[in-house]
Amino acid sequence: MASSFEQMRANVGKLLRGIDRYNPENLATLERYVETQAKENAYDLEANLAILKLYQFNPAYFQVTVTSQILLKALTNLPHTDFTLCKCMIDQTHQQEERPIRQILYLGNLLETCHFQSFWSSLEENREFIDGITGFEDSVRKFICHVVGITYQNIEHRLLAEMLGDPLDTQVKVWMSKYGWTENEEGQIFIFNQEESVKPKNIVEKIDFESVSSIMATSQ
Repeated sequence: MASSFEQMRANVGKLLRGIDRYNPENLATLERYVETQAKENAYDLEANLAILKLYQFNPAYFQVTVTSQILLKALTNLPHTDFTLCKCMIDQTHQQEERPIRQILYLGNLLETCHFQSFWSSLEENREFIDGITGFEDSVRKFICHVVGITYQNIEHRLLAEMLGDPLDTQVKVWMSKYGWTENEEGQIFIFNQEESVKPKNIVEKIDFESVSSIMATSQ
């Protein structure tokens, strides 16, 4: 049996074809679709961008809650650039004056600049924003593990726990197991030998005589 998201995705796909994607009468359906994405931990960037475009064309229809959900869902898809795409389609007035949007943009900036400990502290003060966003925290932890995986060779267990927003240290081993990271007796977690992944590459530039002669001719 198809989920609510899959059923709605098929219907929304039809709405977004052709000129009908710019019909504000479709907003109610699209907004319900965002709520379904949040509940079912699903995601459809194209539909969410269509909503933001409709808000641009029809400012009177703008919904703070829906826009906030779209931004939060975009954060769950880091390191892809979805969050930046969505942000660019939101009017500066809303970005500066609507507290939920302003705070979510701040959270996004903390993640994009890898200030992970600050992110979790700020999120703790604004937990109402992620109510109803199923899987949000684990999606963020997946992104953090991605950053750790391409940055560190070894990391202290304590530091990794802080970066994952896990003060009780209950999930570190779960994520270590997921990514195949190992820990020694000193509490150092082996991530990856970055040096082994760096492969030298010889770059050879070929310049034919005609190209050189034309450059010399123009310089005289």
